[in-house]
Amino acid sequence: MSRRLDIDIDAVLAEMAAALRERLEARGVHAPAMVGIHTGGVWVAERLHRLLGLDEPLGTLDISFYRDDFTRVGMNPQVRPSHIPFNVDDRHIVLVDDVLHTGRTIRAALNEIFDYGRPASVLLAVLVERPGRELPVEAQVAGRHLELAPDEYVELAGPEPLELSVVKKQAA
Repeated sequence: MSRRLDIDIDAVLAEMAAALRERLEARGVHAPAMVGIHTGGVWVAERLHRLLGLDEPLGTLDISFYRDDFTRVGMNPQVRPSHIPFNVDDRHIVLVDDVLHTGRTIRAALNEIFDYGRPASVLLAVLVERPGRELPVEAQVAGRHLELAPDEYVELAGPEPLELSVVKKQAA
């Protein structure tokens, strides 16, 4: 069972872009590179990339091989190649995902980014954050914070239009 959330995602993304611009300016960063995590994180990153007017091409990550539960859950049936079209060394990276929950996806994404090089910094931006961290990961920019029951999760549908839903896990 799922219920669509009545959230104006375009307005949330505009707020996120403004918050990112402010954080980057405060750090003195004028030309960040942006990387989105497949699939929903790429959709969000594409929008933020446009709103921020970034010149550097957007990077994408598929963290399937970097997951710590790979041996338990197996391969994602839709593994896509990662594409980082810029040099990561000494770059300020904005890492984008759709939902931050346990922190494990972000840990996997950071591992993959560091395989490409050593960035100067990584700023995490997520459309939605929810409680339930298993790792010490914090978003610097979060569009919305949602309190969900343990048997619920957030799902982003897209890419056009982007829509958020809360889905109840099916009992096994």
